[in-house]
Amino acid sequence: MYYRGAQAAIVVYDITNVDTFTRAKNWVKELQRQANPDIVIALAGNKVDLAGKRSVEFTDAQSYADDNSLLFMETSAKTALNVNEMFVSIAKRLPKNEPAPRPPGLSQVGGAGTSFPLHKSGKKSKEGCCNKQ
Repeated sequence: MYYRGAQAAIVVYDITNVDTFTRAKNWVKELQRQANPDIVIALAGNKVDLAGKRSVEFTDAQSYADDNSLLFMETSAKTALNVNEMFVSIAKRLPKNEPAPRPPGLSQVGGAGTSFPLHKSGKKSKEGCCNKQ
């Protein structure tokens, strides 16, 4: 597992297989011991679409997550239940970083990640792009 510099981790277990829950607990311990102390750790009980074959009780997993300050949800990769919600919940817990200051003479006008040099007048320059002056 590679987690150097990771801001978040999702540890997944199969709700129909108690051995995967035991292994997930070991991964959580490893992350708590070795990863960034501020890492957001989420525990996902997957295969909730197979709830009739459940081996790991929701309350047991929720209790473990609460005791270890983990974000917890039961999910289904098959039906996408709670998959987006898991990522949104993780994102809400991540530290808010201020955007880096923009170098003088650049203006972001073309959407995310697109910057164009400005003339001293403040108008967009077409030099270095598709249209030559």
